[in-house]
Amino acid sequence: MTGNQQGNQHTAHEPKHKKDLTRRKVVVAGAGAAVAVGGGAALATGAFAGEKTGTAASASGTSTAAEVCYKLTSETTEGPYYIDADKIRRDITEDKEGIPLTLTLKVIDSETCKPVRNAAVDIWHCDALGLYSGYESFSQGGGTAPTDAPTDAPSGTPTGEPPSGAPSGGTGGGGGHEEPTSDTRYLRGTWKTDKHGLVTFKTIFPGWYQGRCVHIHTKVHVNGEWTDAGYEGGTTCHTGQLFFAEEAVLASAEVEPYSTSTTTRTTLTEDTIYDQSGTTGGLLKLKYNKKNIAKGVLGSLTLGVDPDATNEGTS
Repeated sequence: MTGNQQGNQHTAHEPKHKKDLTRRKVVVAGAGAAVAVGGGAALATGAFAGEKTGTAASASGTSTAAEVCYKLTSETTEGPYYIDADKIRRDITEDKEGIPLTLTLKVIDSETCKPVRNAAVDIWHCDALGLYSGYESFSQGGGTAPTDAPTDAPSGTPTGEPPSGAPSGGTGGGGGHEEPTSDTRYLRGTWKTDKHGLVTFKTIFPGWYQGRCVHIHTKVHVNGEWTDAGYEGGTTCHTGQLFFAEEAVLASAEVEPYSTSTTTRTTLTEDTIYDQSGTTGGLLKLKYNKKNIAKGVLGSLTLGVDPDATNEGTS
């Protein structure tokens, strides 16, 4: 599909069924949309959560024979609110209020230890009150149903993303893609990894909605081509979700606008998507002022992927 510049009307709709990623095409937003993100350099030079150091991962990016460099990061459901590479940008905040979050991801081949360069990384998540851009009528945040909520939805009950993410309750199901119902695209973006496999986004700490713990969705696309028009072709080698330690979430809940939410929060241990495996399952490494999380959070994680695999998270 083709993305629009920030502020333009979004007219194209995504198919409900599995997308043919060999025809992916996105248009780069204006130069002003690609905002350099402060603080990313400091994270890039440090050790990433879960990455082995001093053994397989060497300066040359090679690994010893028969040695696994990094565990594959868990694959999860895409969820119903994915919009294919709609915004090519690193600052996805737009005008959304919330605790500033600088998110740095390192994409690495789990077998060779080499960074995956020039991959297209998508992230998307809800706002501080649990709303997804493009889907406000589905993802009802704050415990108050919007006026255009489905007539068969229980009164006052946020529907949000299905708690299990799949009819069977497993982590691999897609739960069924929904068509966007609005033109909003806040807290969504795509950017490419550099020669070190690094990509950094500027966003806000996500909120929560009924049935799910606090999380960020992500996809990694490889074997495509970056052109003046954006990113074309390729396949999706990883579809996952990123999670936050309970201590940080509890701290965020004391800060406005998160503190105004009336939605019952699902904890990390209660969530049916997170597999409780720590960094392998997508648990972020977080840095913030424990006495004042409102100043901002730095999050990082190494994503161990198989560039030859296809993991769209839709089945």
